[in-house]
Amino acid sequence: MFQQILVPVDGSATSMKGLDQAIAVARLVTGRLRLIHVVDELSAAMAMDAYSSYAGDWTGLLRENGAKLLAECRQKVEAAGITVDTVLRDTFEGPVHELVTKEAATWPADLIVLGTHGRRGAKRLFLGSSAEHILRSAPTPVLLVRAAEDAAEGEGKPAAEREPFRVHLPSGSVALE
Repeated sequence: MFQQILVPVDGSATSMKGLDQAIAVARLVTGRLRLIHVVDELSAAMAMDAYSSYAGDWTGLLRENGAKLLAECRQKVEAAGITVDTVLRDTFEGPVHELVTKEAATWPADLIVLGTHGRRGAKRLFLGSSAEHILRSAPTPVLLVRAAEDAAEGEGKPAAEREPFRVHLPSGSVALE
């Protein structure tokens, strides 16, 4: 049970919480992890703006950064004494949720563990939810790990104390904060 655990990582605090939980589960069941990072179109669009003065291959740069992230996460898992391998994909092959669920089916994974932002309202409307899509279409059980910082961000605070949600439109691409 849960011997092969798929863990999507994107470098956010939320995905790192998911990775920590996956490590804990793998320790309990003597399982192995497969880490997957997807270079998505939103990241590519934002990178185009952020690296507008960069004359090189920005998609290659995103892939390189994804590979570095996977290497760092791999070291963390190996330090915990767990067998791990990594996969790097990009959304030019399909949407993030489809790539994750396809990987879960073909590997095959017994469990998917991923961090979720737990967004509601306008944030969810604008940003969507890869976690929700994965949850609905996954061929295997999914463990959603919600980061404590996200739960505290909006749930218990009065509206006046919450961080505002901003959407900037620099140079024709969307930047979210």
